[in-house]
Amino acid sequence: MSTARVVLAFVAVSVALALQVSVFPYVAWQGVVPNLVLLVVVGAALVRGAQFAMVLGFAAGVLLDLAPPADHVAGRWALAFVVVGYVAGRVAADLKPTPTTVLGTVAASSFLGTSLFALSGLVLRDPALAVPDLLQVVVLSVAWDLVLTPFVLPLVMAMFHRIEPERAT
Repeated sequence: MSTARVVLAFVAVSVALALQVSVFPYVAWQGVVPNLVLLVVVGAALVRGAQFAMVLGFAAGVLLDLAPPADHVAGRWALAFVVVGYVAGRVAADLKPTPTTVLGTVAASSFLGTSLFALSGLVLRDPALAVPDLLQVVVLSVAWDLVLTPFVLPLVMAMFHRIEPERAT
């Protein structure tokens, strides 16, 4: 793994995390904000593959778990993003990245990641939310991520492709 790719990944996750916890709470829809960090992990998976995306997903998840105003058990986002990185990376290995497959991958990844986060909270008895409330959060999260995909994913994918074009999937 090249130093430039690691630095780029750190910068992308840091910017996404800063925006997610500082700017986007002001445009929250029924308390749900877009998950920009998830979009960075998906973008990395689509360009670099599952292995890189899983490592990035773990690091990004830990950062999101520890970023204020975190009110949950640390490690839940890390687990969710590792699985998202793996699944999105495997999709990228099997399918050509067209706009339709990218949107489908983002929708599936958002559903999977948010569901894993919610289900781990139920298992750990972390949130005080009922299952119908969690389902509403998952649906709103998928909607937010799909709305932001055309604005975020092309930039993220271009960044990861440009740093080492010969190694892109």
